[in-house]
Amino acid sequence: MSTSTEQLSEQLAATTLLRFATAGSVDDGKSTLVGRLLHDSKSVLADQLEAVEHASRSRGQEAPDLALLTDGLRAEREQGITIDVAYRYFATPRRRFILADTPGHVQYTRNMVTGASTAELAVVLVDARNGVVEQTRRHAAVAALLRVPHVVLAVNKMDLVDYREPVFAAIAEEFTTYASELGVPEITAIPISALAGDNVVEPSANMDWYGGPTVLEHLETVPVSHDLTACHARFPVQYVIRPQTAEHPDYRGYAGQIAAGAFRVGEEITVLPSGKTSTITGIDALGESVDIAWAPQSVTIRLADDIDISRGDLLAPIGDAPATTQDIEATVCHVADQSLAVGQRVLLKHTTRTVKAIVKEIPSRLTLDDLSQHPNPGQLVANDIGRVVVRTAEPLALDAYADSRRTGSFLLIDPADGTTLAAGMAGESFATGKAVAVVEDEEGWDF
Repeated sequence: MSTSTEQLSEQLAATTLLRFATAGSVDDGKSTLVGRLLHDSKSVLADQLEAVEHASRSRGQEAPDLALLTDGLRAEREQGITIDVAYRYFATPRRRFILADTPGHVQYTRNMVTGASTAELAVVLVDARNGVVEQTRRHAAVAALLRVPHVVLAVNKMDLVDYREPVFAAIAEEFTTYASELGVPEITAIPISALAGDNVVEPSANMDWYGGPTVLEHLETVPVSHDLTACHARFPVQYVIRPQTAEHPDYRGYAGQIAAGAFRVGEEITVLPSGKTSTITGIDALGESVDIAWAPQSVTIRLADDIDISRGDLLAPIGDAPATTQDIEATVCHVADQSLAVGQRVLLKHTTRTVKAIVKEIPSRLTLDDLSQHPNPGQLVANDIGRVVVRTAEPLALDAYADSRRTGSFLLIDPADGTTLAAGMAGESFATGKAVAVVEDEEGWDF
């Protein structure tokens, strides 16, 4: 079976999947908004709606509580809050959606990092009565740091402020100014009432002063880029396949998921970090040979030369390979309860490769109120956003996160118990601090 470049372009053009995340402070109405989207777009099965109606009646509520469509955990239903990332799938005639409803509590900001890490759009909710609060700024910072290309400001509970335009305008201006300073490329503000359904799926008769799209209309029409020609092709090797059977005595393939871009038979590639080169002689996908494969397909690549390749190595086009380095400067979101300190030994996981590392410096921590840098804090604690300098035991082939969200990101892990400490984004960001010279560590792991 052969797949041409033209077929690839046609298939990508037909892809209409949007991944988006919702975020906001506690009780801003995120789950209600998601429930309203599901309900009004007729994406709720009858038995699901019946279960929600039953649960609502048992809590003394006359109308169905649509937030229960996403708040699936018992603890969440009892408290009326979201404490985990709730993933939901729904579709309209115009587009398919995967949404992540993330928690609002400060201590669960780490979950927002999880939900937004693969999102192409983030919906940040604000209670019209409270306006922009610290958690709103934190979520805007996370969205900017994770390079989420589209942000929607949903000013919720407009029914509780009598649908007044000046209230919406003031909140929209404050948030847009703040998010623009963070570098968010596109911000769309929409006044809504998730509870009443105003401007969620159907336009609101109560806000005739607003002429923009509803939330669903914006989700259906926002441009989603699938242009892989602009991506750096990257293939992290996950597994080496050598059956050594009578049928396949000399088969050697490198299996994994393409992280970005596309690979073609006949293309010359570089293997990193070794720097050895070869040519792609075959690509196997779903048991068949193809001429071309693209992200995020899982494939097996065969090369012309028998060279030493193992899990964690990275294949890239010979003229477009990232530089390897042992010194990484990055911005991290600290997600663990335990702190991250200078001199701490960690494991760094990048794609399929995990190496030992030491935190050499923490140049700065971001202050969310005014976006200033707190220099040399010495450590980061839960939900902090800061710059770190890490020295690894082995070279890594990282892209800048601005160029590739997949191969520019990494995790810092506690080597003692496997706890994820921080999510890192390599290269420059809005939180760039003053460069700090790397100081050699004479104790423990000295690289």
